[in-house]
Amino acid sequence: MSKQVEKIKELIAKRDKARLGGGEAAIEKQHARGKYTARERIDMLVDEGSFEEYDMFKLHRCHNFGMDKKQYLGDGVVAGSATIDGRLVYVYAQDFTVNGGSLSETMSQKICKVMDMAMTMGAPVICMNDSGGARIQEGICALAGYGEIFERNILASGVIPQISGIFGPCAGGAVYSPALTDFILMMENTSYMFLTGPKVVKTVTGEDIDSEHLGGASVHATKSGVTHFTAKTEEEAMQLIKTLLSYIPSNNTEEAPRVECTDPIDRKEDLLNDILPDDPNKAYDMYKVIGAITDNGEFFEVQPKFAKNIITGFARFNGQSVGIVANQPACYAGVLDTNASRKAARFVRFCDAFNIPIVSLVDVPGFLPGTGQEYNAVILHGAQLLYAYGEATVPKITITLRKSYGGSHIVMGCKQLRADLNFAWPSSEIAVMGASGAVAVLCAKEAKKQENPQAFLAEKEEEYTEMFANPYQAAQYGYIDDVIEPRNTRFRICRGLAQLATKRQSLPAKKHGCMPM
Repeated sequence: MSKQVEKIKELIAKRDKARLGGGEAAIEKQHARGKYTARERIDMLVDEGSFEEYDMFKLHRCHNFGMDKKQYLGDGVVAGSATIDGRLVYVYAQDFTVNGGSLSETMSQKICKVMDMAMTMGAPVICMNDSGGARIQEGICALAGYGEIFERNILASGVIPQISGIFGPCAGGAVYSPALTDFILMMENTSYMFLTGPKVVKTVTGEDIDSEHLGGASVHATKSGVTHFTAKTEEEAMQLIKTLLSYIPSNNTEEAPRVECTDPIDRKEDLLNDILPDDPNKAYDMYKVIGAITDNGEFFEVQPKFAKNIITGFARFNGQSVGIVANQPACYAGVLDTNASRKAARFVRFCDAFNIPIVSLVDVPGFLPGTGQEYNAVILHGAQLLYAYGEATVPKITITLRKSYGGSHIVMGCKQLRADLNFAWPSSEIAVMGASGAVAVLCAKEAKKQENPQAFLAEKEEEYTEMFANPYQAAQYGYIDDVIEPRNTRFRICRGLAQLATKRQSLPAKKHGCMPM
């Protein structure tokens, strides 16, 4: 046998060993927890045979606390490039079978390498977290490794899409990398994220709580808004990531992939002419409106379980990817609050960063009143949404369906925030406030002088409604470009997007704005 053949056999043996990660026993334990290994996850996500792994033979350099006896090829993270639906992506997956997936200095170097390559090539980065946190044995070197990753997350923000999948523990400083990325997906019942764990919470505050209720997927999907998606199985998680990628471009200089559209752009939906209740205080389901106007009724929702009074997500019009922001009258009457404002603001900013047009469907009675909102800085959060719309330079089309009152009218993509096309349904009401509230302010003193104050106020309400509870005054001043028949909404959006395809708009020269936080 020649030396060359021997060397090739040695290479094959090393590769086989590296692919076993922490060994067969550790892999069996991972499977027993109902979890896949790092390599199995990558294989599920990417196109078959497309994954090119880097640094398979890398080893950590720590010799403290017996770590010299815990050397595994690849050192706890699988990293490389691949394609998804033929598009280049960079991916890394932490390997829990190797030292609990704990992050070492060399692991950080592997991660930073693929992130740097992704920036150079203009391709998305997908990270799969399943780690016990920083490798304590390495001390400051492990912390420095996290710092290097975070800096790259920051520099990549708005340049390439960054997607984080949380498939196990993610605690302490490790949570900041996913938090800096564009989208987070968490596994139900098997993943969690928190800065301090249940034991520390118990010691410091006396609160007795488990990992699931402290930082599980349900908590972050419904209460904190940290995660954008949840999945019951890892197969479902991979499909969600693939679907998300299909709506977004590879980098900030490209457009999102366009697909062939078989749904006629001039399809009329008679349902929309009758969808609004006669009583303006009655609810209807905004999802029905979205389903009626998008290509084939398809809609990919972002943060579906958080701040349900506003809807955000991706759809297509004539094959073009679009971000939809819509008030939901079926939840708290579609009112804006702190959570709805920051949810929508973040989504608008993502769409703007990656050249995705924004379609806003407006039915908003105002901001939620009360001390709970004021103490939680609803002013700042509302300003974030206003800032996001005003800063966005992508094509912006706003449709007012019913109510659009006061400050909430301003922050939902009005003409003054440089929306390109503002349409309204004939039933829409665009005013400072509703008729009853306005009359209560304007006519209170005069009503006291009347023999029948109630009848007087009712008459004034009718006058106010006739004068302001319609879109024509706004149209008179050019703040509404056209009043449209509801069933033609899809066609007007499709044609508007075609018209705006060559839009060019820039911001004043500056380092960056100071967005209210």
